[in-house]
Amino acid sequence: MRPPSSPSSSDLFLKYLLDGNKADASGFIHKLTSESIPIQSIYENIMKPALYKVGELWAVNKITVAEEHTATAITEGIMNELYPFIANSNTGIRGKVVVGCVEGEFHQVGARMVADMFEIKGWDTWFPGSNVPTAELIRYINKVNPDLVAISASIYFHLPMLAKMMDEIMSAFQGLDILVGGQAFRHGGISLLSAYPTASFIKDLQELEIFIDNYANEDA
Repeated sequence: MRPPSSPSSSDLFLKYLLDGNKADASGFIHKLTSESIPIQSIYENIMKPALYKVGELWAVNKITVAEEHTATAITEGIMNELYPFIANSNTGIRGKVVVGCVEGEFHQVGARMVADMFEIKGWDTWFPGSNVPTAELIRYINKVNPDLVAISASIYFHLPMLAKMMDEIMSAFQGLDILVGGQAFRHGGISLLSAYPTASFIKDLQELEIFIDNYANEDA
């Protein structure tokens, strides 16, 4: 009889999240950083699939909203702990980006991961957080004057709001580059971006890293 396979790193992190075990979740992630696992890989291959699973379990009433919120809070707390690694990797400002969420959404972990990726790559990153009204976000963009804007959508049914936001942002800032991504697009909706010539869909953090590198090279 074959022995049972050991759980993946993402499954183990998920277990800590569902148990509400912040200490072990944090210790596990810090062990990975001590082994020189890149932050990008930790975000994409461990935290992201674990949080996607948390969302799926909540959607089918396998866990409570309190458990879902706890898992998110633990993950964000660990991301805060990792910030020194991100700040130390910054080798000079290569551009400015505003990273936001669809109006009405309170899930901001994915957007934070995107913001951290830009910062790792040496960008001046501005992250106002979740549920910022579009009019306020436009005023913020006007103040920062970024090279591009990135918007995260976590919920499929919020895609119409995303389209409305993009209409308003592009009306206010013609020609501004916009990146769009998030869990909402796991169920479709990418076609709506065809109406926005300066918008790009980013599937994951690996694709984002390639985009950032190419964008920097184009502007070099």
